[in-house]
Amino acid sequence: MIRVKNVSKDKEGFYINPALIEIIENKPDTIITLLNGKKYIVADTIDELLESIKNYYRIAGTIPPQVTFNSYDFSGAEDYLS
Repeated sequence: MIRVKNVSKDKEGFYINPALIEIIENKPDTIITLLNGKKYIVADTIDELLESIKNYYRIAGTIPPQVTFNSYDFSGAEDYLS
């Protein structure tokens, strides 16, 4: 899980499973959309979120698919999977 900050004045945080994140947008607030369609507006910047996600996967000892296949570019995946 990664910790994100609410946009409220107290900036109290909560945790999100990064494996469930589908989209992170900046419009001008940072909006996280999960795979189930639920959206969260957070105070973190996209760069902060990406750093948290990278650290999560580094600590978990796994590599997310978008890193393995160059941001979902599956060209050449046949060679990798065979």
